[in-house]
Amino acid sequence: MTTLSKNELIARLIKAGELEVAGASDAELAEYFDTDNFRFHGPDGFETNFAGLNAYFASIRYAFDDRSIRRGIIIADRGLIACQTWIEGTFVRDFTMSPAGPLPANGARVIWDLMNIFRFNDEGKLIEEFVRTDYRSFLRQLGAEGR
Repeated sequence: MTTLSKNELIARLIKAGELEVAGASDAELAEYFDTDNFRFHGPDGFETNFAGLNAYFASIRYAFDDRSIRRGIIIADRGLIACQTWIEGTFVRDFTMSPAGPLPANGARVIWDLMNIFRFNDEGKLIEEFVRTDYRSFLRQLGAEGR
């Protein structure tokens, strides 16, 4: 279990999300993620490692302008953090890694509404993330309702 306080872990989580959404360098992200051992567990059985998560965020950064991330309720306990997350952006270019496959831009303001659970290693780096989201709402905003 990490020796960092709950407040330190929360601060690290918030910073890691901001860096990923903004497109920070791999070296900067490595300060917050255990890039060798990180595992992502997403909706519909989607599983990947840090490189896969980074590729997904690269597709988001390409497809959406004016991106932002914010956190809602945060609960921290013994190296785990559960929280609400909203990622927003304006859909201006093709989104190649949408849950429905590649989609053309529709110019809409899109909001991902996520529930996350994060696990940290002993060094206070993110090692695991579990995500749930409302794909129906997300696909509707992307212009792919019913796909």
